[in-house]
Amino acid sequence: MDIAVMEECTRASHEERITFGEVVGRLSGAGVARYHADLMRGETTYFMPDGQSHRVTDRTVETRPASAFSADGVLAAVRAIQAGKIKYLTFCRQIMEAGCVGYLVSMQGRRAVYYGRSGETYVEPFPAAAP
Repeated sequence: MDIAVMEECTRASHEERITFGEVVGRLSGAGVARYHADLMRGETTYFMPDGQSHRVTDRTVETRPASAFSADGVLAAVRAIQAGKIKYLTFCRQIMEAGCVGYLVSMQGRRAVYYGRSGETYVEPFPAAAP
């Protein structure tokens, strides 16, 4: 388990010096199967295929998630970051304003699942990481 890669991906994301595609590529290269970002606690947990995990704590985003989940609001933030119009922390604020409290990224399933307080979800597929 390459803990240094996990911690660097978390830090680089919060410092806005790495893109989602780069995160997926680095984590895939380190053998990470999936990761879960808890936006409320400011924690990201990385999971290996054998069940091992590592949790990284970083600063929380100073935004209170909306009570109601808006898949359209999450989609708008996803499209904005994909287009390079916003960076990671703004993205986090926008999805929280859309009622998102966390998300799960599956390297194997090549998808990110954003979820709200009551279990509502928005699923965004993504291409496989470049070698």
